Amino acid sequence: MESVTSTKKPLPSDIEIAQNAELAPIPEVAAMVGLDEKHLVPYGRNVAKVDLAAIDEMSGRPDAKYVVVTAITPTPLGEGKTTTAVGLAQGLAKIGRKPVLALRQPSLGPVFGVKGGAAGGGYSQIVPMETLNLHLTGDFHAITAAHNLLAAMVANHLHFGNELGLDEIQWRRVMDMNDRSLRHIIEGCGAKTDGVTRQTGFDITAASEVMVIMALATSLTDLRERLGRIVVGFTKDKKPVTAEQIGAAGAMAVLLKDALMPNLMQTLEHTPAFIHTGPFGNIATGNSSIIADRVGIKAGDILLTEAGFAADMGAERFFNVKCRAAGLTPNAAVIVATVRALKSHSGRYQVKAGKSLPEEMLQENPGDVEAGIENLRKHIQIIRDFGVQPVVAINAFPTDFPSEHDVIKRAAEDMGARVAVSTHVADGGEGAIELAKTVVEACDDEVDFTPTYEFSDSLETKIEKIATKVYGADGVELSPAAKKSLAMYTEQGYGDLPVLIAKTQMSLSHDASLKGAPTGWTLPVREVRLAAGAGYVYAICGNMMTMPGLSKTPAAMRIDIDENGNTVGLF
Repeated sequence: MESVTSTKKPLPSDIEIAQNAELAPIPEVAAMVGLDEKHLVPYGRNVAKVDLAAIDEMSGRPDAKYVVVTAITPTPLGEGKTTTAVGLAQGLAKIGRKPVLALRQPSLGPVFGVKGGAAGGGYSQIVPMETLNLHLTGDFHAITAAHNLLAAMVANHLHFGNELGLDEIQWRRVMDMNDRSLRHIIEGCGAKTDGVTRQTGFDITAASEVMVIMALATSLTDLRERLGRIVVGFTKDKKPVTAEQIGAAGAMAVLLKDALMPNLMQTLEHTPAFIHTGPFGNIATGNSSIIADRVGIKAGDILLTEAGFAADMGAERFFNVKCRAAGLTPNAAVIVATVRALKSHSGRYQVKAGKSLPEEMLQENPGDVEAGIENLRKHIQIIRDFGVQPVVAINAFPTDFPSEHDVIKRAAEDMGARVAVSTHVADGGEGAIELAKTVVEACDDEVDFTPTYEFSDSLETKIEKIATKVYGADGVELSPAAKKSLAMYTEQGYGDLPVLIAKTQMSLSHDASLKGAPTGWTLPVREVRLAAGAGYVYAICGNMMTMPGLSKTPAAMRIDIDENGNTVGLF
């Protein structure tokens, strides 16, 4: 049997497609969603920031339907959530709707590392893709500067006597690049005038609490207050010391004022897209900003956003944290499924980042898909438990076979979920029309939005409810250190905060080797930390990498400029 797209010519590279695109002037893109040009702050020819005054001016308009794009548990290669979100938006426009996208901004670290950028792919991309993946309007640099300003002022406070009595410092520095040599450093080496000598390190900017604060802030005032609440460390008697006490919060807000405005871009088919913030998906919220959603929800009739990794990760945080902070109710959730990911969940293959798929994995084998299908069923159930209608989007690859898609369709339909095959990578919006129609149907269904926990639940109960209700664990095992931290945070008044669980994205469990939908396991929590400015407590399961390293042959080695000044080798 022929593969799904075996008769089609090979696609040009993403960058070739993007560089040959005809872009609409940004004022025209803004006009498509009724955004007045007076609220645009131009950044070059093809990007504009949107003044926050637009939110109040558009407040009288009806809310768009609100749809999150999530996925099954991915392979290290990613299953195409961003690409599907872009393709779906283009498909919605094809059937006469007014879609708007709200997506995260890529980090330079993965762009120059293994994963690549986050502009989408094929004929479902945000453009200009080079601008999106390389600096954009400098928001990440502003976040890096604000974060490091606080780090510098903490070090300065220590140098001049430490009158606040900081004993346990938790605020490291950040940079938006993969660099393993900076994970653990000694600062203050040299003379006494060079600062206090102590061990510290760097995280990648996407892992900064400031990034999450930007994503969850609802206004400039809220941003300023959240920055002040950042806890940089504790005294010997475990009293928190904040950025407000250090005296840095005001200057940080000034550095971030422009960055709080979302960035307006467009898809290859001119669909408006708000690109803003980029918090990590496994240790932070993994969602784009509430500010972008507050603009987008009034700018069209369907607002599409994407949540990092799978439904147990980004979507769980989207529902339990972001939607509640934003005061928005979701109408539907798209679960991106791929043949290769389900074959991976059969346990018969190993997929590694930066390496080609095993040759035997590319052969027609619906049995392999069936062997991994429990992972899809579990993610459908996760979405259903939030009271939201799931739509399974089969992201079709050239190496897929119709028989393999049929397995996915039967599993989704058996659970009462809608399902559609989408060829948006090869065909753009035209290839996502079936998916678009299916999502519109789902948005008309009744929603009984039900978060996993109440804010009044204890911190331990919140962790346990996520582990058992969302992940499918039998329970939670807290280390003595984790129990101590939970008790301390509760005593300090942080007990009503939501919780996040930092774990691997490669499994529904904490163990990346457990594929499918594992049962009979307990979630071990080794450590619990506080992100008071962002407004949550996070439990750490396993070793979380907050500063990635480069591979032996990183993507940066292939990127260059040609004799005409054009970027080559980006993707």
